[in-house]
Amino acid sequence: MTTDTAPATSLDRPVGSLDATAARLAPRFAARAAGHDAAGSFPVDDFADLRAAGLFGVLVPARLGGAGAGFADYAAVAYQLARGSGATALVFNMHASVTGAMSAVDSALASALGVPAEALAARDTLLRAAADGVWYAVAMSERGVGSRLSQLATSYERVPDGFRIRGSKTFVSGAGNADGYLVAARSAADGAVVSQFLVPAGADGLRVEQTWDSLGMRATRSDDLHLDVTVPAEALLGGVEGLALVVAQLMPHWLVASYAAVYVGVARAAVDAAVAHVGQRGLGHLPAVRARIGRADAAVEAARLVVAEAARRVDTAPGEAETNRWVWRAKLLAGTTAGEVAASMLEAAGTSASRRGHPLERLFRDARCGSLQPATSDVCADWLGVAALGDDPDHDGVAPRW
Repeated sequence: MTTDTAPATSLDRPVGSLDATAARLAPRFAARAAGHDAAGSFPVDDFADLRAAGLFGVLVPARLGGAGAGFADYAAVAYQLARGSGATALVFNMHASVTGAMSAVDSALASALGVPAEALAARDTLLRAAADGVWYAVAMSERGVGSRLSQLATSYERVPDGFRIRGSKTFVSGAGNADGYLVAARSAADGAVVSQFLVPAGADGLRVEQTWDSLGMRATRSDDLHLDVTVPAEALLGGVEGLALVVAQLMPHWLVASYAAVYVGVARAAVDAAVAHVGQRGLGHLPAVRARIGRADAAVEAARLVVAEAARRVDTAPGEAETNRWVWRAKLLAGTTAGEVAASMLEAAGTSASRRGHPLERLFRDARCGSLQPATSDVCADWLGVAALGDDPDHDGVAPRW
């Protein structure tokens, strides 16, 4: 049973907490964001700051040297980071989705999934490394199928030394900068079996192709990744083939809603930038401008509260049907709110804010990506509609969710 009494975890936390650390980093990220956006360059210094602050271990259990935070704590951190740089927060999100999903496999779940003891030991090694400053990227999406795991073309097969993985990935945020990649692939022997592997960045046969030149989130350097690699048996996450689809349904928050706090943070940054611009230009006396800012402020706070509620439920009742509804609601509202708020704030600020280099111009482009990022707003709305009609939203539909 879930309760409606919220524990002391939300997107607002006391000074000295993890998100207070993120809030202190945000101004540094904001100062660098325009340059990285213009050049389409990866924010190396931002990630050095994240490492120095110990935030790569935010979701790693305390016994392994991490902060032992939950999903609500992560959401609070991501929201603050995104107020400084949406691109940096989005790449950080990918690392968090890897470490968060691995950390969530406790002994009971491991037993239910059939995860062997040696796989848990290998998992703990990866998590300790994250707490020490190693960070991971996600290589899941592919051209033509997006992030639908069941449709992937990347394949793997067993070989004497472990597994051979062959294929190409797109939208790999942080490609060429991460220490390792979570790679999803389908079994060459049985296409219904989808597994995930942790491939080190230095693996022979791994190549980054610089293809990223996007509308928004340019500093994520979400380039293509080509693989023809052989990895040892312990690189198979969970030590059991076929867990990827199971975990996707058990923990949809890492595939669906982990982005949500990022885009709410981008939306708040857009409101802040509009307020600063309006103040500098003396436009605050105009009723239409004030009304736009007022509506935007309310919309951002509403979306923020939905994300906080989804995060609370993930921590207290993970995998329950109502929790998963909140997960999909959070992604839908975060993506649409970010796009709508950023567009309205750009219009409130006027034509001068549309020039390249103005914070609102960049935030408008970054925010527009929120509805496009999987699960897209249309997919989220369809999932919620199927659920509202009493059907199974993960299985009833024309196309497979995963």
